Amino acid sequence: MRRLGYGILLIGLAVAAFVAFRFVYGWTEAGPAMRDIEIVVPEGATIADAAVLLKQKGAVRSADAFLTRAKIFGRGKSIKAGEFLIPKGASNSDIFGILQGGKTLTRLVTIPEGMPSILVYERLKANEELTGDIPVPAEGSVLPDSYAFDKGESRAAVLGRMQGAMDKALTKLWSERAPNSVVKTPKQAIILASIVEKETGVPSERPMVAGVYGNRLKVGMMLQADPTIIYPITKGKPLGRRIKKSEIAAVNDYNTYAMTGLPKGPIANPGRLSILAVLHPAETKALYFVADGKGGHIFADTLQEHNENVRKWFEIRRARGEL
Repeated sequence: MRRLGYGILLIGLAVAAFVAFRFVYGWTEAGPAMRDIEIVVPEGATIADAAVLLKQKGAVRSADAFLTRAKIFGRGKSIKAGEFLIPKGASNSDIFGILQGGKTLTRLVTIPEGMPSILVYERLKANEELTGDIPVPAEGSVLPDSYAFDKGESRAAVLGRMQGAMDKALTKLWSERAPNSVVKTPKQAIILASIVEKETGVPSERPMVAGVYGNRLKVGMMLQADPTIIYPITKGKPLGRRIKKSEIAAVNDYNTYAMTGLPKGPIANPGRLSILAVLHPAETKALYFVADGKGGHIFADTLQEHNENVRKWFEIRRARGEL
């Protein structure tokens, strides 16, 4: 009987040891997830709530087992709210570390410099991870940048951050403007910056382009910026063809070939560098510029110099078969 009792005791101890081993091993062994899994832990959720979500998503084998292990091995640490990416095969320990560390999944929507508001609207509307409706934002009210958002967040909230960023950036840049800037108000700064933005894709040229336009405004010359012809036609979208003579002559609130001064409003959403260029323009006497055939522009102080530069540009275009 003693031997039998001793044997039962050994078996019991062996079973207990195996159970303990499995419990400990279950904290670090690979999990059941066959692919990466996204999980959203709402504000105020407990570890128990997260355990249920993880089980529902297939990231853990048992909600109760995960909860028990997390309480013991997690040393009482709490988890954070947010959207998390659980890697394929992540262990209970890995998952708890992800939830406790608070490194949330980052989703971004990017607004390039010079994007018109109609395209900002279309980009936000096309993002199926955002919710709700928005109007087309006022032109020039959005600061081009990359913005993080949460899955299911409202488009209005994301747009609000974009517009708040522009307000903040413009306030700061305006307060630091140089005395040689020709613009008199922040709105004028955005209008002229939007033209500079659309006229050159070379960042280093922007202060010079701003200086040329500033000089034209000072002497009452027309700005004659091609993008201002296009804006009333397409609201800033690509025209997809050459500008017609009738469009060059069209009289409206934007066409700077038919008016002096600034247009009625911006023709795009300018980035920080273009705003900065307008508020800190280059000191120059140049009144003209034309493409140089290499992606940039060549500048001239006089009409005679400019006409020679234009002649060279036409020669380049003829050699390319563009004329």
